[in-house]
Amino acid sequence: MSSPSKIVDAHARIVFDSRGDETVEVEIKTAGGFGRVAAPAGKSRGVKEAVPYPPGGVKESLDLFKKVIKQRLIGLDASEQESVDSMLKEVDGTERFERIGGNLAYAVSFAAAVAASDSFRKPLYEFLNPKASMVPLPLGNVLGGGKHAGRGAPDIQEVLTVPLNPKTPFDAVVTNALVHKELGKILQRKLPGFPLGKGDEGAYAPSMHAYDALDSVVEAAAKVSELTGIKIGVGIDVAASSLWDGKRGLYVYENEGKCMTREEHISFILSLIEDFNLVYVEDPVEEYDFEGFKEILRNAPDVLVCADDLVVTNAMLIRKAGESGAANAVIIKPNQVGTLTDTRKACKAAQDLSMVTVASHRSGDIPEGHLAHIAVGLECRLIKSGVVGGERVAKANELLRIGESLGSRLRMATLGG
Repeated sequence: MSSPSKIVDAHARIVFDSRGDETVEVEIKTAGGFGRVAAPAGKSRGVKEAVPYPPGGVKESLDLFKKVIKQRLIGLDASEQESVDSMLKEVDGTERFERIGGNLAYAVSFAAAVAASDSFRKPLYEFLNPKASMVPLPLGNVLGGGKHAGRGAPDIQEVLTVPLNPKTPFDAVVTNALVHKELGKILQRKLPGFPLGKGDEGAYAPSMHAYDALDSVVEAAAKVSELTGIKIGVGIDVAASSLWDGKRGLYVYENEGKCMTREEHISFILSLIEDFNLVYVEDPVEEYDFEGFKEILRNAPDVLVCADDLVVTNAMLIRKAGESGAANAVIIKPNQVGTLTDTRKACKAAQDLSMVTVASHRSGDIPEGHLAHIAVGLECRLIKSGVVGGERVAKANELLRIGESLGSRLRMATLGG
C-alpha cells in the first residue's frame, strides 16, 4: 500500500502578491492530500539572501518547474522534507538558488509540507512539531517609512507594537489592531488633513520625522494599554542598510535632511531606545557591521536586538551573530533561504543559543496563513506579520484558529527569561 503522502502530481502558475507583483504559486497533489503555496517577496532584501528569481524572472522559474522540477517531484514522499529540499538544491546547483530562484524553491518546499500535513489530516503546525503548544506574540507594524512608504514618510522603516502579557491569541491580536486604530486618530489630530495613507504593510505612512513618529505610537500604545490592561511594548525596524551610503560612509536620513556618521547613527539609535523605552530594535546598523550590532546590544542588553539582513535566515550566520554577541533575536523569513529544511536549521541554531526567533512576513505577501503555522511549529516567540490588510489579517486569524485547535495545551509566548 502506497504512502498517502506520495506525490502524484504538481503544478505551478503565476499569481500576484499584495503589491500586485507577479509571483509563483505551486500546487502539490499527493495520494491522500493537497498543498498550495505562493511565494511572498521583500522590498528591502539582504544581499546575502536567496535570489528571488533567475535573470528571466518569474517566467524562467516557471519554465524550469515545468521542464525539470515537476518530473523530479512526482514519486517523492512529501512527508520526507529533506528529500524534497535536497532535490531542489541538486537541480539548482548554486549557493543561493540563482538558477531556479529562491521563491520557486520556497513555494515547492512549503507546498510539499502543506500537502504532507493534509495527507495525514493534521494542521501544518502539528505536522511540523507534534509537541507544539506555544502561540507567538504578534509584533505589528503600525507606522511605516523607508522602502515601504513614499517620500516624506519617516526614514526608519517600521515602528512596531507588541502585547507583552496577553492571556489569549485574541487578546494579542486585538491589542495591535486597537493601537493601529488609535494611532490613526492621533495622526489626524497632529497632522490636519492627513489622508490616513498606508505603506506596503498596512502601516500608516505620515510625513514626520522618526522622533515624532515614535512619540505618536507610544501615545497610542499607552491609551490602549490603559483601556485593556495589557502591557504594550514598542519597537523599531531601522532597516539601516537602506539608509547606508557605503561610498560616503554615511547614514542618509533623507526625510530628516541630514547625514550621520556611523558613530552618530549608533548614538541616535541608542537615544531612541532610551527615550522611548523600546523593547525591540531590528537591523539597527547596516548588514556588514557586526561590531555595530555588538555595540548596540552591549549598551542595551535588556532590549531585543534583532538581526535580519545581518543573518538572512542562515544557520551559520545566526550562530556567528549569537556567539559573538551581535544579536539576541533573529528574523526568520523562510524565502530568504528557500526551503523548510534550512528554515528549521536556522531556528534551531538561534534557539540553541537562547536567541528569540521572529517568524516574519515580507512586504509583498500572500493572503494565506501558513506563516502562523510555521511560527507555532518552529516555536518562534514572536510573529511579525503586520496588523491590517487581507494578507496580514490572514496570519492573525490563523493564530486564532491554532489557539482553538490547541485547546487546553495552549500557552502564550513571553519575552522574559
